[in-house]
Amino acid sequence: MQSFVSSRSSAPLLYVRLEELIDVASGDEVSTPVLALSFTGGVFEPTAEAEARRLLERFGAVEIACLEYLEVPYGSNAEYVVDVDGSAHGYCAFSAYALPQLRSLGWQVEVDADYPYRVVEADVPWYVDVSADTERPDWFNLELGIALDGVRVSLLPALLALLDRLPEEGDLAGLLRMATRLAALPLGDGRYLPVPPDRLRRVLAIVRDLYEGVGITTRAGVPVLRLDARLAATAFELGAVLEEGGRAVAWTGATELRELGEALSSPPPTDAVRARGLQAELRPYQREGVAWLQHLATHGLGGVLADDMGLGKTLQTIAHLLIEKESGRLRRPALLVAPTSLVPGWAREIAKFAPRLEVLELQGSRRRERFVEVGEADVVVTSYPLLWRDIEMFEEHEFHIVVLDEAQAIKNLHGKAASAVRALRADLRLCLSGTPLENNLGELHAMFDFLLPGLLGSREAFQIGFRQPIEAGDEERLELLRRRVAPFILRRLKRDVARDLPPKTELVRPIDLSEEERELYESIRIAAHAEVRSAIRKKGLAASTVPVLDALMKLRQVCCHPRLVKVPAAAEVPHAAKFDTLLELCRTLVAEGRRVLVFSQFTRMLTLVSEALLAEGIRHVTLTGATTDRQAKIDAFQEGRADVFLISLKAGGTGLTLTAADTVIHYDPWWNPAAQSQATDRAYRIGQTKPVFVYRLIVAGSVEERMLGLQQRKQALADAILGGGVASTALTEADVDDLFAPLE
Repeated sequence: MQSFVSSRSSAPLLYVRLEELIDVASGDEVSTPVLALSFTGGVFEPTAEAEARRLLERFGAVEIACLEYLEVPYGSNAEYVVDVDGSAHGYCAFSAYALPQLRSLGWQVEVDADYPYRVVEADVPWYVDVSADTERPDWFNLELGIALDGVRVSLLPALLALLDRLPEEGDLAGLLRMATRLAALPLGDGRYLPVPPDRLRRVLAIVRDLYEGVGITTRAGVPVLRLDARLAATAFELGAVLEEGGRAVAWTGATELRELGEALSSPPPTDAVRARGLQAELRPYQREGVAWLQHLATHGLGGVLADDMGLGKTLQTIAHLLIEKESGRLRRPALLVAPTSLVPGWAREIAKFAPRLEVLELQGSRRRERFVEVGEADVVVTSYPLLWRDIEMFEEHEFHIVVLDEAQAIKNLHGKAASAVRALRADLRLCLSGTPLENNLGELHAMFDFLLPGLLGSREAFQIGFRQPIEAGDEERLELLRRRVAPFILRRLKRDVARDLPPKTELVRPIDLSEEERELYESIRIAAHAEVRSAIRKKGLAASTVPVLDALMKLRQVCCHPRLVKVPAAAEVPHAAKFDTLLELCRTLVAEGRRVLVFSQFTRMLTLVSEALLAEGIRHVTLTGATTDRQAKIDAFQEGRADVFLISLKAGGTGLTLTAADTVIHYDPWWNPAAQSQATDRAYRIGQTKPVFVYRLIVAGSVEERMLGLQQRKQALADAILGGGVASTALTEADVDDLFAPLE
């Protein structure tokens, strides 16, 4: 290494080029050229020179004299070579990071004219150019690139080329793993743009989201992304990622997309949202919810109001409809579709909180005669079953907005309810659901297929592109789906917004079966498991759902009460441990002055409980799907004429306000944790002033205890989309074997 001790007439020079090294043992040239450095001329202080050499070594430079097995060819004056990975990323990392620092130390840096990895300045400005699509309304074309020496250079070809490598690389993180310091995007003519790998990964994820299912076209010979305006928030996020670190990003062309994206990416102001005729005082979070609904409506978009049970989705919706009327936008009626049992409640709530809204309730045998009144109403209320029965008559009308209450009712994409709601003509669409995702991601797709058709693609494309990889644990696909639906879902939990609610205590009460019950359980379990395994061997797990569920139901019935099981041996079991526990619990709670809700999936079980409570002299009422005087039962409990309310999970899981209760007992667990949470929220909701206790009665070591694990997995799936995390819910053969395992 030469020493710089001559006059100070010129600064020292670092010369950068590629070099072919020679393998000392074989005499052959190394197949991959390496980055070679040599120092020529000039002067430098020894301490500064040492600092420069330390800098080079920090970037992987190795002194030629230290190479044991390699040497430079005859005539070369290379003094250092840089150990890079042989990719453009490695060469550009050195050029982007080391050379600017050497220049700042006073070195001149000269790069060989044939050196093929030239980097442009890292802070070069980006641009996002947007133009209206000439073929489809509400679509745009988006071009992305940098402005280099006053000339625009599109980066979409380089970004899409990287995405095309995904099948072989696996995921975005794997694709960029080689670029430990930075990634280099080729610009042509040997020029590269340095980008930190993490930022490039996020840019690629967003471009991938915009690209998939849409594709690209060209404009003036330049590739552009064809973009659905409903993905405006994603496009706006792209600009935000590019702007990190103070980099300038210029948005040019059509401004509507950026404005919509910015609007969808931030909460709207609440101070201007007022329903003058509303006969209620909205809580702060409810005002935010109404502002969000109004915000979406202003942009002609629909959404899912997915607030936790009991936070007042009904009141927020009524306020939203009232504002639409007061503003003059409700020139056609709103159509509100709800489960049959909730239709009268909607009519009452609208009359109570917004008497200025004219309500038409289409229910009962003479409902078709009243269709002539549709045009005169502000809000038309009907049920899902009647909607599809009367769909031809509904199709004759246009609506300002269609609101689906308990919108999970359309979770079966090919069901009658889902087909009927998609056939309706309306300017706006709104879904209300405290459980927008109960069991699997297919339910979310069905809801959005009504709400914003095409946003999540076809059912088949969604199954392959989202559901299967996400349920297998693919975090990138989860993030992509969350990003796409986030602008259209508003989700608030009680613990976050209703801090004035009293505490809720959840208790799991394990119960041991008697010896006779254990023998009955085991005899049924062994036979049922054998039948299930036989069915799976013959037809596979996916085609064996019905026999699996039937067999599990028998075990669950044994846990509840032997009298539910139709086998001769059950009649010989003298006692039911869980049943006895429930009765003792009810006696104690009622004696303490508590008001109790008891939920069970099995109506026959509720009948047995009712008979026992009657014998005990405990005042109670019962609500099942067969109950005709539903409101009378509710009033009896709320007004204190009954101390215990027996409710079937299906009939009473939604649409009830039972704040007179302070205790909830789940007699038997159900597969869907959302259904049980909904049931609990009949008591734990706005208006509750007393602490609420929730008991879950579980037979220890049985199928009931194992169901809790599956419940947690299903809950995690919903949290993954509405919050964070990843979950898998596919039932495996190992799960089946675990459910049918012997009593512990």
